[in-house]
Amino acid sequence: MRLNPARLLPAEHSCYYLHGEDQDALVEAAELLLADGDPEATRLRVDVTELARIETASRNRGLFGPTYCYALVRNAQSANPKQTEHLLKMSRSVAPGNRLIICAPGIEWRKALHKKMKAETVLPQCEFALPDVAGFTRWLGEEVSRAGLQLAPETVQWMGERLCGMRQAARQLIARLGCYDGGEGALLGMDVVGELLGERAPGALEEWCHAVAMREPHALSLARRLLAEQQVAEVQMLSWLGTRMQQLLMYRWYQSQHDRNPLQAAKVFGDARNRVGGEVRCWRGAELSAAVRRISDAEKLIKGASLEDKSVVMERLTLDLVGAKRLGV
Repeated sequence: MRLNPARLLPAEHSCYYLHGEDQDALVEAAELLLADGDPEATRLRVDVTELARIETASRNRGLFGPTYCYALVRNAQSANPKQTEHLLKMSRSVAPGNRLIICAPGIEWRKALHKKMKAETVLPQCEFALPDVAGFTRWLGEEVSRAGLQLAPETVQWMGERLCGMRQAARQLIARLGCYDGGEGALLGMDVVGELLGERAPGALEEWCHAVAMREPHALSLARRLLAEQQVAEVQMLSWLGTRMQQLLMYRWYQSQHDRNPLQAAKVFGDARNRVGGEVRCWRGAELSAAVRRISDAEKLIKGASLEDKSVVMERLTLDLVGAKRLGV
């Protein structure tokens, strides 16, 4: 008996088999099934090695009338053959009023447990497939509205792309955004969300990346300021610059393939979304490939392949990327 994930509640069956790749959604649904029903019922969360606990609790009738047992098996995908048979036997003999929720997140289709559970035609089963970006973004928008936050549609879309499938992480981010909002209902922009996700460079570092991407001469003075005045680590500078150049390269490629949304396909995030379109016009495809290789070479030098002063390595890298014909292509 196949069930729709959106229609599991209220719990109407004594046994459920939940499986699929969307582990956050599966765990969330299992907890809701466990919480639904008699508030006085005994509720257990057990591993597949602790099935005897369920049987013991199910037999306990109590001193003042019957007490029901709701049990959740968290990791049925790890069941060995003996445990598989034990679970099957339990699923067929759940006493009236009790509830058994068998969870097998990420279980492979060829596992014996999965095949045998699927063969139980009367067993209520629900699959949690990985969500697409559009579906997850709709869910995320509902959660943002429920929290009373105001986010621009493009910000919610970007969050959906970066967090697709990670419900717990999304809820934690929304909770942290609530601290920035302060209950005022103010519109929160991409800058705040990007900072919280760790995907937005500090202002001066972003300006240096942009200047290099635009091949502007003042990128050299920005690099010196980052190194001398702000004491930004060379590895951090290389990480952000390398990401930016890879984004430009992928954006150029998807653009040449006439992709409907090259920004999304190239996984461009943060402030770069508003700048990549102009930056890519400053480079030929071969130059972008050479730039990515040049940054990789500089990273090896910074991490110990050379005794040369690190600031000199960074300044020469900046000059090579900004200067005409210095990349040799």
